[in-house]
Amino acid sequence: MKRIFLSTALILTAAILSSCFNSTSSPEKEAETTVAVEPTTLSKEEIAKQKIDDRLAKMTIEEKVGQMFYVACPDDGAKEAVSEYHLGGYILFGRDFEGKTKEEITATINEYQKAADIPLLIGVDEEGGTVVRVSRNSNLRDNPFLSPRETFADGGWQAIDADAREKAELLLSLGINVNMAPVCDITSDSDAFMYDRSFSGDYKEASEFVKRVVNISSENKLGTVLKHFPGYGSTADTHKGIAYDSREYSEFENADFKPFLAGIENGADCVLVAHNIVNCIDSEYPASLSLKVHNILRETLGFDGVIMTDDLSMQAITDYTGADKSAVFAVKSGNDILCCSDVAVQYSAVLSAVKNNEIPESQIDKSVRRILRWKQKLGLIE
Repeated sequence: MKRIFLSTALILTAAILSSCFNSTSSPEKEAETTVAVEPTTLSKEEIAKQKIDDRLAKMTIEEKVGQMFYVACPDDGAKEAVSEYHLGGYILFGRDFEGKTKEEITATINEYQKAADIPLLIGVDEEGGTVVRVSRNSNLRDNPFLSPRETFADGGWQAIDADAREKAELLLSLGINVNMAPVCDITSDSDAFMYDRSFSGDYKEASEFVKRVVNISSENKLGTVLKHFPGYGSTADTHKGIAYDSREYSEFENADFKPFLAGIENGADCVLVAHNIVNCIDSEYPASLSLKVHNILRETLGFDGVIMTDDLSMQAITDYTGADKSAVFAVKSGNDILCCSDVAVQYSAVLSAVKNNEIPESQIDKSVRRILRWKQKLGLIE
């Protein structure tokens, strides 16, 4: 009996050992089969960025340059110019609204958008007070919007908030997606060119105003443009010629920059740069054509959105340089969008400068990426 039991035990042991050594799996393979592969997930921000990069990669240089032009809408051939120059947007003025009904305006803007491969920024200066392009048409609003100063005097901050909401609702209902506001300039000089358009001579009050307008506009997906960097103060009107600002830099640091910074910190989309020559920053070039001014905006104030020139057809620029040269100069200085009236000349000049390697295409890509990011934020592109 003992021999049988011993023999059986040996047979069983051999079978078990054989099973272990003949198995096709190894400890390493078993470990591999038990490790779960984590799926790679991208954040919404990363997905949005990837979509912009993909779109940019498919664009021609002609399309890229065209996105940098924000053009005063011409009286004739506006629809054709959209596709011919691959325009980034149109800015509308009082003549584009005068005597027209809401239906006529929306139909016209829709025609412009249909002609665009990439949806257009459609902007207007609807500051209130002396600058009202839309609300001065009684078909669109019973009375023009009051200036920010008057609005605040009538109802305080509650009235400012209501004013910003009503402007957003009105403009968006017409197909306008950018208001060229708020004005960030501060001045207490009642004789100054910018006095009626500014909110206050106190930078703290102006900063609160800018913050509220930017936040409410952003909530409604209406684009905002902070203007006129680095701050007009009491400087003369650059529509009429070159204007010099002789203030100390400390005044800009301690006052004029503050409302712009408030807008930037609250998500402002765009900053418009003025044409005045600010001696303490750059005594040679108008601010819009000054690399030093743009470096302050990017590096000191930390702005990574769209930088736009004031209108390059203003006399402060035409007295300084020709239309074609000013456009190339503006791009070299760090502007992402050129606000212009002479698109045929200026578009060709910038395109030639890029093709001749006078302006690096990599710089154009950075600008167009910012523009597309703005359009994405406004819901114009996916």
